[in-house]
Amino acid sequence: MAVSVSAILLLLIMAIVFLRSGSLKVSHALVCVFLGFYLASSSVAPTIQNGLTATANVVSSLHP
Repeated sequence: MAVSVSAILLLLIMAIVFLRSGSLKVSHALVCVFLGFYLASSSVAPTIQNGLTATANVVSSLHP
């Protein structure tokens, strides 16, 4: 688990740096994809899913 968390943090930092630099290339996109795969297999995946579901429910309940 410690290696997985370290890999997630490293990929997250790399993704933030790539996005902030403004030049997202194919290699940068691959880092983001790998970050997604690591997050999906980590223990925080249910928390992320619950947060996204709650956000979608709030947005769908808004009436303009």
